[in-house]
Amino acid sequence: MINATTSPGRIISNVGILIFAEIGAMSLWFVSNAIMPELTAGTNLEPWRIGMLSAAVQIGFVVGALGLAAFGIPDRFDPRRVFAIGATLAAISTAALVFATPAGNTQIALRCATGLCLASVYPVGMQLAVSWTEKRRGLLVGLLVGALTLGSAMPHGLALLGGADWRFTVTLASALALGAAGLILMMKLGPYYTRTPAFSVRDLTLAWTLRPVRLAFAGYLAHMWELYAFWAWIAAALLVSFQEHGIASAPDMARLATFIAISIGGIFCIPTGALADRFGKAKIAGATMGLSASFAFFTALSFHYSPELTVIFAILWGIFIIPDSALFSALVADAAPAGKSGSLMTLQTALGFLITVLTIQMAPILAASFSWPAALAVFGVGPLVGIEAMRRLDRLLLQSNLRSRSTTLEEELPI
Repeated sequence: MINATTSPGRIISNVGILIFAEIGAMSLWFVSNAIMPELTAGTNLEPWRIGMLSAAVQIGFVVGALGLAAFGIPDRFDPRRVFAIGATLAAISTAALVFATPAGNTQIALRCATGLCLASVYPVGMQLAVSWTEKRRGLLVGLLVGALTLGSAMPHGLALLGGADWRFTVTLASALALGAAGLILMMKLGPYYTRTPAFSVRDLTLAWTLRPVRLAFAGYLAHMWELYAFWAWIAAALLVSFQEHGIASAPDMARLATFIAISIGGIFCIPTGALADRFGKAKIAGATMGLSASFAFFTALSFHYSPELTVIFAILWGIFIIPDSALFSALVADAAPAGKSGSLMTLQTALGFLITVLTIQMAPILAASFSWPAALAVFGVGPLVGIEAMRRLDRLLLQSNLRSRSTTLEEELPI
């Protein structure tokens, strides 16, 4: 660890660069979902193929993140360059969508390539954020996840600007990602950044053998069960609800509601991170998951009865579905040995996104077989498991702190 005093201004300027870079790069993630109505217009695609346009990004991300973790790339190489290379390649693979048959096999493969490259952006961005502080990691990682959330909402805003021309949305999102690749190279590494010259795959077993890391992983997996399924499909679900109630301009209204639901959730990551630093990351994560699960069920229950209530509950769901995401990464960073946090956070992210492949793919199938309310209710089950993991972790951390204080007091007592 580098012992250095860093001014608040330097932290703000460097984290600010990271935030804008994250927003630009992550604007690629839900491009296909934002343009789905225009992309599939006049086609009669099977639900599984529609699902694959979204799930392919998750699959690619999992493969990329597992590769990064297995070779220890985030801990062995300059993470800024890893981020820049990933953002550049992701932008190229997304831009290539305009030359492929809509919703065809080539577009699915390109979405998979985009996810593969974005594995160098999100978890590596987490590593860059925590390199600037130890005491305020909840706040800084909250800022980063807020940026990720705004970036994820961005395609829906771009689609509103582009209208029926889905190629405009794709091109603009790709340009934003290229700008992010250049911007991240202007960032400095924080004083708590450590590079590991040698890496062993056995280091990843710490995800199981260290109980605090294991519980943080469990909470994250439960959280990811609902998060990306919500982000990927809430626009489609709201569109069905609006059309069912005869609301004019249903596609635009669904996009606007989705943009609001996702982007406001990103803003709430900031105060949630500050609260976590004060009251405990596990405690706040558990409370947030409880609220998220509640609004998932409320959204499902109101679906056929009141589109106004459905939108309100969906927005509240979007607010509370994301702020805890930052806390799981911060918990891993706190518990990981020096030089191992980057790879462990990358592994955590890879396993979480592996869960999302299942939920994103099964959502349109559940909706077609049963209904969208049934699919939305299934999303809300995951956080219920995470609440228990966070309760156990909070108790473990409290016991650990009490033992630490007791040891310190004994050392300070005169003999």
